[in-house]
Amino acid sequence: MATYLHGESASNISWIGSLSIFLLYIGSPLGGMLVDKIGPTIPMVVGSLGLELAVFMTSLCTQYWQLMLAQGLLLGISMSLVFCPPLGVVLRHMPHRRGLALGLTIGGSSIGGVIWPIMLEQLLVRDGVSFGWTLRAVGFKMIPLLAFACLTVVEPPKPRFQAPAVAADSASDSTLRDVEEQIDNNNSTNDTKKKGDMSFLTKPTYVFLCLGLAVVYLGLFTPLFYISAYAIEKGQSISTSFYILSGVNASSFFGRVGAGHIADKSGHYNLLIVFMLFSGIIGMLWTLATSLPGITIWGLAYGFTSGV
Repeated sequence: MATYLHGESASNISWIGSLSIFLLYIGSPLGGMLVDKIGPTIPMVVGSLGLELAVFMTSLCTQYWQLMLAQGLLLGISMSLVFCPPLGVVLRHMPHRRGLALGLTIGGSSIGGVIWPIMLEQLLVRDGVSFGWTLRAVGFKMIPLLAFACLTVVEPPKPRFQAPAVAADSASDSTLRDVEEQIDNNNSTNDTKKKGDMSFLTKPTYVFLCLGLAVVYLGLFTPLFYISAYAIEKGQSISTSFYILSGVNASSFFGRVGAGHIADKSGHYNLLIVFMLFSGIIGMLWTLATSLPGITIWGLAYGFTSGV
């Protein structure tokens, strides 16, 4: 991108990816509410169409403002609509193994993070394909993947409330009234969920969790964006830098899936706090890695801890 926008500063270029990631996460509440109201299919279809349009429009861009609109604005909004629905739906399918379910779901992005850099390296560096046609190849590859996701991400069947069986000869009026009251409460709860219950915004624990995660994510993505540029600056080839990024994403896959399985037993937030600390410590050691072995080891370690 620095070569493609050679007239722009690194700071200006970084705003494109920053806006995209910001919209991905700030749009999560909207994506979640849409899933609750109309199901996952429509948001995912709209998001998939937006993703394809963003990628193909980016392949035609020649100016900074065009890239900001296509890759920063449209791509970020569309990613939010595709990213959020599968998470909520999968967690509803596996309520008792949420850590593992979420790890496997998010682990898919790690697999993509392994494949896409290698594909880009082969097209851009080895075969000399232009930037525009490389992005169009990415867009065409995304079509069947997005179509598969839109068709397979479906809500689990809603459980029906069943009144406990009560023998006719021993059932009292009070027992029947309790059963009827329980049914009424269940129906009223469902009605409240359908309308959208916003009471969670008044819970301090939830609010502080969101604020804490927001602070963490201010720095969590920085190495993922700049590890390739850092490797090149330290004398590594462009091809090597792409493979280092693939290694970081491969390591994050094991962190996500493995930690998800462990977290279901040891506690999700216990593991989250510990590995946030590890990610911060490893992040501060980044500049000590100057050789290829050092950068590789550092990248694998950071990929694993940040994946957790």
